Amino acid sequence: MALPIYCFAFVFIMTFICFVRLLYILPAVNPSRPLPRKRGSPTHLLVVLGSGGHTAEMLSLLEDLDTTSYTHRTYIISSGDDFSARKAVDFEERLATRSGSDKADEKPAMNVIIPSSYSLHLVPRARKVHQSLLTAPLSSLQCFIACILFLTSGASSPAYRNNYPDLILINGPATSVLVLLAALVLRFFALPGTYGKMRSIYVESWARVKALSLSGKILVAIGAVDRVLVQWEGLAKEGRHEYLRRIEE
Repeated sequence: MALPIYCFAFVFIMTFICFVRLLYILPAVNPSRPLPRKRGSPTHLLVVLGSGGHTAEMLSLLEDLDTTSYTHRTYIISSGDDFSARKAVDFEERLATRSGSDKADEKPAMNVIIPSSYSLHLVPRARKVHQSLLTAPLSSLQCFIACILFLTSGASSPAYRNNYPDLILINGPATSVLVLLAALVLRFFALPGTYGKMRSIYVESWARVKALSLSGKILVAIGAVDRVLVQWEGLAKEGRHEYLRRIEE
């Protein structure tokens, strides 16, 4: 009889430890501060693009991005989303032209991090349009695993060892939820280089006037995001949402 009791005690203790660890890393429970950084040190920005309106809003939000501060930009795009890929490249070309860079005509290699520049990374689509809800968990799992592999492989590359994204910026596509969950998993296990990294900002769509989107509700409910920005003042009265002037204004 002693063995089952010891097993139960072990399971209980491990569950309690995991629960406390999860609470410790959840931004909503234990808000973290960015690590002190020297002026001019490189910052890695990870942007998740969705198809159509999500991409247009995100790139509008980044229109005045300071490339001297955010020196490396990674765009995560769902497979088959050629529209977002083209828009990201066009956007980077505009940034390069504005900054007077002589690399405006360069195209990034897919899935390769380019020092002091930008890269595009494809992951499996979390859920296709009109996809059955029965098969959606499988495709979401594939996307989740791809996000973990990307974050770990990118961080361990020779040029960017232990350089996980400093900031993850999202605005609602289903893939963005899985990216943040992947980041939480890596932080949960305290992998080298994750401390103080992968802070997150969720920007709700201007089309959401009275309530958050499903992605926003999920991320707020589990406390997985550091800051939640909304574009309608009335929506900011709920929870810990912060009001952000609408992008198109």
